[in-house]
Amino acid sequence: MPRFPNPVRLTILTIGLALARAGLVNPKRVRRTTDLAWPRIVTGLARMSKNAVDVAFVGIAVGPAAIAGVGFASPYWGIAFSLGGGFAGGTIALVSQRYGAEAFDELGQAIRSSAALVLAVTFPVACLFWLFPTELISLMTGNETTVEMGATYLQILAIGVPFAGLNLIGSRIYIGMDDSWTPMLVRSGGAISNIVLSGLLVFPHGWGVAGAAWGTVLANVVVTAAFALGLVAGRLPIAGELPVQVNPAAKYVDGDTIRQLVHIGLPVVGRNMVWTVAKFPMLAIVALFGQNVVAAYVISRRIWGLMNTPGWGFGLASSSLVGQELGAGNELDAEEYARDVILFAVATYAVAAVIVFAFAEPIVVSFVGDASDPSVPFAVSLVYAACAAVMAQGVKGAAAGPLDASGDTRWPFYSQIIGMFGCAIPVAYLGATTSLGLLGLYLSFVAETTVPAAINYYRFSTGKWKAISREFRPGVSASDD
Repeated sequence: MPRFPNPVRLTILTIGLALARAGLVNPKRVRRTTDLAWPRIVTGLARMSKNAVDVAFVGIAVGPAAIAGVGFASPYWGIAFSLGGGFAGGTIALVSQRYGAEAFDELGQAIRSSAALVLAVTFPVACLFWLFPTELISLMTGNETTVEMGATYLQILAIGVPFAGLNLIGSRIYIGMDDSWTPMLVRSGGAISNIVLSGLLVFPHGWGVAGAAWGTVLANVVVTAAFALGLVAGRLPIAGELPVQVNPAAKYVDGDTIRQLVHIGLPVVGRNMVWTVAKFPMLAIVALFGQNVVAAYVISRRIWGLMNTPGWGFGLASSSLVGQELGAGNELDAEEYARDVILFAVATYAVAAVIVFAFAEPIVVSFVGDASDPSVPFAVSLVYAACAAVMAQGVKGAAAGPLDASGDTRWPFYSQIIGMFGCAIPVAYLGATTSLGLLGLYLSFVAETTVPAAINYYRFSTGKWKAISREFRPGVSASDD
């Protein structure tokens, strides 16, 4: 796998080797985890930058109504990613275990069945978005201009829904085969092409929100084509030779494989949907605090998202590495990998939190351009709370990695539901309706991560996930469960 010097990899590796020198983790595992994690983190940074630029384009070209329309459409687009990413959790579990066991025939079947499943699931969603975009946007706002722009954006995005799902499957396939470099190249390239296409369609052509939507759709088509070409040809330009070559003419629908993918992936879909669904009541509660707090909340969430990019890498690195060890029958090594990745992730999050905490105010001001803006003090305090909360995010995500790799995906799903709907949202509501005030929002940030972190780590510590993984290893059919 090609390597180029870069600050992201160097920073992560430095943190890991410092832990290794302290005798807390194995240096070999640090290097292998870093090699898998850093490209995924870069991908996350690219995607988040793309999202920000997309909104900025329509805001500059059209105005606030366009931003609102895109904002109301975004949760629906998020549903596509929740579905694709959820079933991709089953993909990485099956692919990594078969790759670790060198069961390449079963690996190809897992890949083809994953593609068939995600198409079957996302196509009805795409039809819903295409046929009823106005009705869906109208559920959240009655402003006619905003509804019109949001509906235009959502209807065009409907075309890209199946491609978005396939992209997530493609990414997890490569990561499950110990290759996060290729997904980084492909998806980061897709994010850059999205920015270029959207810019060209929004400004010179004057397409407004439609231009931004078409840019997103076309970029997703390009990424899907690149992943498919690589899997069929066994190589890609720049990325070079790939770990496997898949026969596209072989069987796609295999009952046992589909059942295993659904069994593993369905709880991950639910887990992914929790935050997507939770956006609606949470934003409604935040609105009770007033417009300045809403702006501050949005700013703090963007900063939170940047701090959370290590989780993009460590969670999937853990799933892949643990899954490979389980596939090879090395349960003790799998557990040791998982423990090292959890500690590695927490340390990396801690470094990010300390840096953001130290520069919270200038970072916040960069979003509004004016230090006297009334939202700034609220945003700074929320960022401080986010810095405390994000530490637990490292445990939450990294502890979910071995559970996902083993097929024990229900517990992370339960933990996400309990954390958001059982703790974070009720605490935020108490803050908005009682004398608890803004402290309720701060505590909701903490509850959102610490509760799932505690539950995920408890389940990991029981070791039951290792026994569950035996049901999904190569040569085991769903009927044997």
